[in-house]
Amino acid sequence: MEIGIVGAGVGGLVTALLLAKQGNSVTIFEKEAFLGGRLTSQGNERYRIDQGPTIVLLPDLLKEILQEAGIPEEELELIPCDPLYDIHFNDGTTYTKFRDLPTQLAEIERLFPGESDHFLRYLSDMSRVYRLGMKAFLSKTFKRKRDFLTFENMKLLIDSKAYKDLKSFNASYFSPSKLQEAYSLQSLYIGGSPLEVPGLYGLVSYSEHAFGIWYLKGGYYSLIPVLEKACKRMGITIHVKAKVERLQIEQNVCKGLVVNNEDCRFDAVVFNGDFPNLHPMINTHERKKSYKSSSGCVLVYLGVEKRFQEMKAHQFYLPEHFEKNMKQVFKTKQLPDDPSFYIFNPVALDEKAAPPGESVLYFLIPVPSGDDIDWETAAPALVEKVLQKAEERHFNGLRESIRWMEIRTPKDAIKDGLFQGGSFGIAPTLFQSGGFRPQLSPYNIERLYSVGASVHPGGGVPIVLQGARILSELIKKELGA
Repeated sequence: MEIGIVGAGVGGLVTALLLAKQGNSVTIFEKEAFLGGRLTSQGNERYRIDQGPTIVLLPDLLKEILQEAGIPEEELELIPCDPLYDIHFNDGTTYTKFRDLPTQLAEIERLFPGESDHFLRYLSDMSRVYRLGMKAFLSKTFKRKRDFLTFENMKLLIDSKAYKDLKSFNASYFSPSKLQEAYSLQSLYIGGSPLEVPGLYGLVSYSEHAFGIWYLKGGYYSLIPVLEKACKRMGITIHVKAKVERLQIEQNVCKGLVVNNEDCRFDAVVFNGDFPNLHPMINTHERKKSYKSSSGCVLVYLGVEKRFQEMKAHQFYLPEHFEKNMKQVFKTKQLPDDPSFYIFNPVALDEKAAPPGESVLYFLIPVPSGDDIDWETAAPALVEKVLQKAEERHFNGLRESIRWMEIRTPKDAIKDGLFQGGSFGIAPTLFQSGGFRPQLSPYNIERLYSVGASVHPGGGVPIVLQGARILSELIKKELGA
């Protein structure tokens, strides 16, 4: 079988490797001059840091799928983060998440006396939900909605109360609002508001305790050259600066694609871009659906002539009014008055991540997606506010030590082809999750498939790889590949 893949994001690259291992001839078309999509880097000749994802979750799932794709485990060096990270509240309180259970219980009792028993109940319940949810939702595709809306699946959602929004779901375990927020903010990893995403996404926070948080030495982006090398080893053809203009659909069967005005015929096509961008390429009577995008981000990349020895690799700063902040970002689409933000400080785990005595830092500020805000005016003021707050709280002397800075906004994300400038694909709301999310075989068009953050099973690198694995098995089953 000859299979064409549109896009060389991590989902497209791993799908290509899995399909090639089945004996297929695979060709990838990437519109940019580089591979990786969101999984790339930002920098110059002196400083370099991840542009997108930084936190490695579900390490065993990640390694398992990469091994299936032909990537030996020794090609990846994962470094554990423990403590996992700090959460800094506006009143100066800092709550630290740990992998070690006794240490975590002691930390909870230090700040939230009497809540440790509730935390143990949370872990016990989430362990069951994870085990059942992995099998029910994250290990299969749903070609028809009735395949998703089974009695067993609905019972799991109702019994676990995972249909509630994440903040309300956590309120059924924790009384202090700070603790609720500490186990809700993780929905921001996938661009969803904890006031809107289903409680089932609490599995993200649970997974941190169950499986740890890790750092891929060299940065998450260093995975892409490893995948590219494996593709060459497997005989996969990769074209860069090759923008696919449309797909060839004949009698409801995808026959190939058109790139640079050239017809390329294939037995099947896999789309690995932001899913809403697929519809304009198919030119059929398939109904166009409306999707809600994930949040946008203002991303700040710094090269700093200083190290901050006391600071962990991952820091979260929450505003005084967390719910107001979330409503401004996700509902009213306003620039937040008091922004929340995340700081990545990789030299805390890998001293070679920056020159000796220096640091590279990454700031992520959740903001509305879209282009309604004048980012050229708004972004510098927002960035200054966040840098000032970080400096006042913990990063003493930060601003005077900056030697390199770059800023990315939703406007840049739109230019790069991200749906409405959302940094994480379509939003993980209730009716854009599970069987309601675009599927691996998304339309009533034979031999057309899709994979990536906007497609079931969802966003986050390991989950996108899980989608690639399910897709390779689906194509083998349907096409005998």
